[in-house]
Amino acid sequence: MSVCYDKLWKILIDRKMNRTELKDMAGISFNVLAKMGKGEAVSLESLHKICKSLNCDIGDVMEFANDER
Repeated sequence: MSVCYDKLWKILIDRKMNRTELKDMAGISFNVLAKMGKGEAVSLESLHKICKSLNCDIGDVMEFANDER
């Protein structure tokens, strides 16, 4: 099972924001964004900061995806 942040990237597109703006607004590191870009897990604290800054819920920014092989 992997993590998918496609919902977050869609929110950024809809709000005409880039990842650097999100990083600055949420107070997260570039490394967190890099991990998210690779579909890797990040801390709940980082996800909370993102959700708080975007005024949304965790389910609005990420989901678990089944890796079917």
